[in-house]
Amino acid sequence: MTILVGYTPTPAGRAAVDFAIEEAQIRKTGLLVVNAGVGEQREEAGVAAREQMDQVRFTLENSAVDFELVQHLRGHDAAEELLDLEDENPEITMIVIGSRKRSAVGKLIMGSTGQRIILGSSVPVVAVKAH
Repeated sequence: MTILVGYTPTPAGRAAVDFAIEEAQIRKTGLLVVNAGVGEQREEAGVAAREQMDQVRFTLENSAVDFELVQHLRGHDAAEELLDLEDENPEITMIVIGSRKRSAVGKLIMGSTGQRIILGSSVPVVAVKAH
């Protein structure tokens, strides 16, 4: 069993990692923590810098949970990447994502990554708000 975590370098993304660590400890399972973006632009929204990935790695290493931390910049947006990983890994039993409040116009213009993950996933999806 593995919990898949969509990490973004935001308060909601950190909350998702923290929640997933707690769940993994309770369920005695591992984590696959993924930061994904469309391109190689580090300035792209949601793409973590090396320092941010190092901070997450430090948190995970101190959690006593088995984990894999990866950054995929393969041309897929975060929703596509997480759903593809779920399809490729039958041991994934849950997806954890960060969630933030957006206006109706923001959802209309940008779409909702969280909504696409929730609707496209065959496993439970937990959306975590920032602390």
